[in-house]
Amino acid sequence: MSVTKLLSRIVQPKEVMKESDDLHSKLHGYTFGITSDPLTQLGVVLSALIHDLDHPGIPNAILVKETDPLAIKYKNKSIAEQNSVELAWAILLDEKFKDLRQSLYSTQDEFDRFRSIIVNAVMATDIADKNLGAARKERWNKAFKLGEAANHIDENPRDEVNRKATIVIEHLIQASDVAHTMQHWHVYIKWNELLFLEMYQTFSQGRSDSDPSDAWYEGELGFFYFYIIPLARKLKDCGVFGVSSDEYLNYAEANRMEWAQKGQQIVAGYISRHVLSDEVSV
Repeated sequence: MSVTKLLSRIVQPKEVMKESDDLHSKLHGYTFGITSDPLTQLGVVLSALIHDLDHPGIPNAILVKETDPLAIKYKNKSIAEQNSVELAWAILLDEKFKDLRQSLYSTQDEFDRFRSIIVNAVMATDIADKNLGAARKERWNKAFKLGEAANHIDENPRDEVNRKATIVIEHLIQASDVAHTMQHWHVYIKWNELLFLEMYQTFSQGRSDSDPSDAWYEGELGFFYFYIIPLARKLKDCGVFGVSSDEYLNYAEANRMEWAQKGQQIVAGYISRHVLSDEVSV
């Protein structure tokens, strides 16, 4: 739902709208080709739909620690994400979906591009992998000429546009993956507690050494400061989401401030409902 919302909010500046000549071409350039490419839009929406397919409710790091068969299969890299892509792609390639596939892509180039969009988008939801994160940061800097990449000039202008489209899609799906943090407070708190419960169940089963109740308050503050708010700012900085980027950033900052004020009391409620009640039942 969040991906669909953000895709629908990709807009063009007023000065572009006022120009009647070659509007499609200008819009294509302003949005890095995303608004004029149905295959890309469908690929991103499908990625959002499948990105947690068969997710075990356990972080990749624990699957690695337990030498889970999936961790071995995917060589400890983006385990849940790769598994989701593989399972979903196998379903799409089933014989009964032949007609659907023919309506999605008709050439090898379209097939390759569609798969590339899905793989890249789903992999973008793995925010724990430091190497993937560093590569995304490098692409962002290169695409928007920041830091050491400020003086970089692409030999092929098309490569530059494609890079910007790729990085915008990555951040779009990342924001959607944690969209509860950038919505109304009650939405954020609802999903925050469910995540706490999932993490606590992992701990209570002996599959994690970290009791989430020990540092949940501080962890959420850090998550807002170092990931959520910078991500919301990038939605704004890339310049294609119009007022939606302000909306996401405003909610993120408001939720961060309210969590700073109320978070400790809220975590106490989590502990009362889930941790202490679990101890009593034991």
